Amino acid sequence: MSLHARLLRETPVFGAIREDIIDFLLAHGKTVVLARGDWLLREGDASGSMFVVEEGALAILKQDRGRHYLLSALKRGDCVGEMALFDLMPRSASALASEAARLLEISSASLLAVAERDMEQFALIQMNLGREVTRRLRACEAQLFLRGSFPEFDVARCALVAAAGVS
Repeated sequence: MSLHARLLRETPVFGAIREDIIDFLLAHGKTVVLARGDWLLREGDASGSMFVVEEGALAILKQDRGRHYLLSALKRGDCVGEMALFDLMPRSASALASEAARLLEISSASLLAVAERDMEQFALIQMNLGREVTRRLRACEAQLFLRGSFPEFDVARCALVAAAGVS
């Protein structure tokens, strides 16, 4: 098994995928090389591919009023852009190489070709992608709760707890 194949196999999205399908994705994938400070993708860009980090590191950033905010840091084996394979919407965040990086690009067209070859393997990839997106959503939800100001809810009364001094 090649180093690229081993990397994909170690990535949760492709963990249980057969070797022939991994080889197919690698044959149809493209390597992207970034220098430190290069943008892989920008918030608002058209989408259509996901990327697996082979080496290096990426900063996932959200922009607001001209400032960038770090959502997460990615390293070898992590993937980025996987939401694009579900919703085909513009990129929701930017990815910047925080150090020199090499990534494997997997296009939606390649995944469609997998579906045409083997629907069971395609469904497994989609299920794994869903798990990855859900894992990230749960982490985001936890961060929102820690940083947010949520009203307290009284479960016995099925109503919001009145704020101090408010009836």
